[in-house]
Amino acid sequence: MVHKRAAIILAAGKSSRMNSSLSKVLHCVGGQSMLAWSASLARAANVSRAICVVGSDNDDVKEAAKNLGLDIAIQQQQLGTANAVMAAEEILGDFSGNIVVLYADTPLIQIETLEKVFTSLENKSSAVVLGFDTSEPNSYGRLITEGDRLTAIVEAKEASPDQLSISLCNSGIIAFSSEEIHETLKKINNDNIKGEYYLTDMIKIMSEEGKVSTFVMAPQHEVLGVNSRKDLALAENSFQALMRNNAMEAGVTLRDPSSVYFSYDTIIERDADIAANVVFGLDVKISTGAIIYPFCDIEGSFISEGSKVGPFARLRRGSVLGKNTKVGNFVETKNVQINEGTKVNHLSYIGDAEIGENCNIGAGTITCNYDGYKKYKTIIGKNVFVGTNSSLVAPIKIGDQAFLGSGGVITDDVPSGSLALARAKQVIKIDWAHRFRKAQIKRKKSN
Repeated sequence: MVHKRAAIILAAGKSSRMNSSLSKVLHCVGGQSMLAWSASLARAANVSRAICVVGSDNDDVKEAAKNLGLDIAIQQQQLGTANAVMAAEEILGDFSGNIVVLYADTPLIQIETLEKVFTSLENKSSAVVLGFDTSEPNSYGRLITEGDRLTAIVEAKEASPDQLSISLCNSGIIAFSSEEIHETLKKINNDNIKGEYYLTDMIKIMSEEGKVSTFVMAPQHEVLGVNSRKDLALAENSFQALMRNNAMEAGVTLRDPSSVYFSYDTIIERDADIAANVVFGLDVKISTGAIIYPFCDIEGSFISEGSKVGPFARLRRGSVLGKNTKVGNFVETKNVQINEGTKVNHLSYIGDAEIGENCNIGAGTITCNYDGYKKYKTIIGKNVFVGTNSSLVAPIKIGDQAFLGSGGVITDDVPSGSLALARAKQVIKIDWAHRFRKAQIKRKKSN
C-alpha cells in the first residue's frame, strides 16, 4: 500500500543565541540555507504537502519559505513543539497519510535516513522517532525504551538521575500517521517546568493507550541541531567532511582534502585532480581529467575535460571553459566562453567575452567591458594571438588568425588574418640618459 506523505518543518524559533539580524534558519551550510536543506529533504521524500511553521514576526523566514514553495503556518506564541504542530493542522486539512516533523535548524539529515523513518512507520508503528547515541547527551531528551519499543521521551530538565544516564537521545524528528496526530495532539498538556506543550509527550500518551512506537537510529553528525555560531561551524565542518569523502569515493583526487571547500551543488567528475586551498562556490561542475591548482576560487562555472585552472585563479559566474583550456595564475574570468585549446596563462581579466579555439591570450590582457553604465562584449575568433599587456576595448571583434601586437589599446574591430598595432612609436635619444644623470649630480652638489 502506498501512503501519502507530508512534512511539517518547524522554523519558528527566536534563535537569540545566533546573535544575528538574520533568522537562524536562513544561515547557510554549504552555500544553502538551513531552511532550504529541510525543504530539499522533504521534496526528496516525495511529500505531497510541505508546511513551514514560522513565528508571527519572522517576515524573512515567511518570504524564504514562500520562495521555496512551502505552505506557511503561523505560530502566534512560542508555546512549544506540539503547539507549533497544531498551527499546521488547519493547513493539513483532510490530509490522510504519514506526517514527519522536521526541524529547519537540523540541515544534515540524509534522505536514506528519513526513508528508514517512513519505512518503519509504514510497518504498522504508531509513531517513529529518529534517535542517536552519544557520549555527551547533555540537554538532549532521552529515549525511554523497552526492547525495540519506545515508551516515552523525557526532556533533560524533567529527567531523573537514572534517566540522565541514558545515552540514547531524541533528534526531534518524529513521524506519525495523520490520524494519530489529530487524535493525540489535543491530549497534550503543559504540566512541565517550562510550561510548554511538548510534541514528545505524544509517545507516552500513545504508549499508555497500548499503541506501539519505535525508533530509528541516525549518526550523530546528521542530527546536529544549530543554535549558535559554534554549532553552525560544526555543521559546516560535518558537511564538508561528507562532501570530501563522497568526492574521493567517486574517483576525485583531493591533494589536501581538509583545505578544499564545497557547496551543496558542486559536481566533480572522476579523475579530476584538486589541489590544496580551493573553494567551490555555488553552481560549479568540473569534468573528468580537469586539474585545479592551489588557491583557486570558482563559482558558477563549467570546466571541461582536461582543462587546467590556476594556481591563484578566480572564475566567476558564467565562466565556461572548453576542453583542454588553460586559465592560469592571477587570471580572473566572468561571463566568458573560452573554447577548446585556448590559453589565458597569466595576469589577465577576461569578462563578457567569447574566445575561439586555440588562441593565446598574453599576460596582462584586459577586456575593457564596462563604461560605468553598461557591459559590452569582446569576441575573439579562432587561432588568435593576443600580445602581452593588451587592452581590448569592447564592444570589439577580433577575426580568426589575427595577431595583436604587445602593449596595444585595441578599440576597433580587427579583420581575420590581420596584424593590429596600437602603441606610440618608440623614440631613442642617444646619450640622453648620461647627460641627464650628469646634470642631476651637478645640481645636487651645488645645493
